[in-house]
Amino acid sequence: MAALLPKHETPEEALVLWLIVSTWALWALGATYHAYSIVPWVLAGLAFARRFGFVEDDPGSFPPLPVSVWVWFAGMFMMAVALVVGHLNHDFGLLDIAKSLFGWAKGWAIMALLPFAGATLRIRPQVLFRAVNLLLAQTLLITPVLLLGGAIGLPPVLYTSPLQYIGGAGETFFQVGTHWIDPGSPDMRLRYYAPWAPAAAFAIQVLMVLGLYDRDWRWRVVAVVSACVVCWFAKSRLSLVAIPVILIALPVLSGLYRPMLMVIGGVATASAAVAFPLVRSMFDGAVERFEGARKDSSRVRKVLQQIAVHRWWEEAPIFGHGTVERGPHVVEFMPIGSHHTWNGLLFVKGAVGWLSLAVPLLVSFLVLLPKAQRDPMARAAIGFILVLLFNSMGENIEILAYLAWPGFLALGMAFKRRRVGVYAELLGARR
Repeated sequence: MAALLPKHETPEEALVLWLIVSTWALWALGATYHAYSIVPWVLAGLAFARRFGFVEDDPGSFPPLPVSVWVWFAGMFMMAVALVVGHLNHDFGLLDIAKSLFGWAKGWAIMALLPFAGATLRIRPQVLFRAVNLLLAQTLLITPVLLLGGAIGLPPVLYTSPLQYIGGAGETFFQVGTHWIDPGSPDMRLRYYAPWAPAAAFAIQVLMVLGLYDRDWRWRVVAVVSACVVCWFAKSRLSLVAIPVILIALPVLSGLYRPMLMVIGGVATASAAVAFPLVRSMFDGAVERFEGARKDSSRVRKVLQQIAVHRWWEEAPIFGHGTVERGPHVVEFMPIGSHHTWNGLLFVKGAVGWLSLAVPLLVSFLVLLPKAQRDPMARAAIGFILVLLFNSMGENIEILAYLAWPGFLALGMAFKRRRVGVYAELLGARR
């Protein structure tokens, strides 16, 4: 075990390592949601204490925070502003505003706190990479147990943790069980340590893009195999598309300065232009098969997003409606503003909320892309951004941010790495 588990050198490394490796134990206690929501604040508090000299470190030893971290702070602060103004515009009371701000503190806020912690604390990339691979290996080994539970007729929910009464999200976040029966079909789906099956697929993709940069190739294989297995048994259509696209996109995005890749890209672009009608036909067919795999679900989601965009534009284009609303019968009463991060932001927080996420993601991508040509940490962070973009089309990232906390931590770790200039890379300069 000593050879598998990296030795931590700082308290923050120990916290990150053991929290990730202990995920399944936390799940068994129904404590995953609380632990994953609280630890970002703990890490940010430690980062603040270190940076400003409240612990033994010299505050002068820390370089200024990267601009990207400040952009995340600004974006998530504007999320809170949009939330409050949206509530006031629609006559919500102070209690409702306080509850919503509490939810913001466990969702949007940690998207800024974790990059700050990652950019300040002393956490080695390989400790993070090995920790997520250990969790991926555990998840792979536990999968047959979960399948067996469903096969022998165990109830989908074995018990609900009393920790739900402490406060936070709904009951489903504290349920412990082996499988999940989709209301729309008789299929059994595994939700692992997530509140629902597609959320498990999202969480495992986050781990995969980090685990891909472990120094040991065998652990990299574990990362990909585990991600494929989890997404298959979670029956997440979006993830089954996202994984191969991400695995192809990452080498391309991290090899933009390689002459051979440029040549291949040019040939591929020219070929695609000639074969555009065939490519378009194949794409349309793939989309049709994708939506046809679960017709009812695809129909409901499509109508839900149409309602969200229409009501955003007609009723609250700047600051949104402040909260999700129960949908009509045509969408099976699903909340308007759910199941899609971007349309949900428009409905709930308006254009201000939409830009508050779009701008930090765009800035992060542009900052990390040159670094990714040489730095594995930046490549992992770019991969995480791709995962966020893919899954934002089918999930509300805010409510699942706690599952993605290692990825947001990786963003900050990548931001603080020494910059690699584009022109220096083109000239073949060495770091």
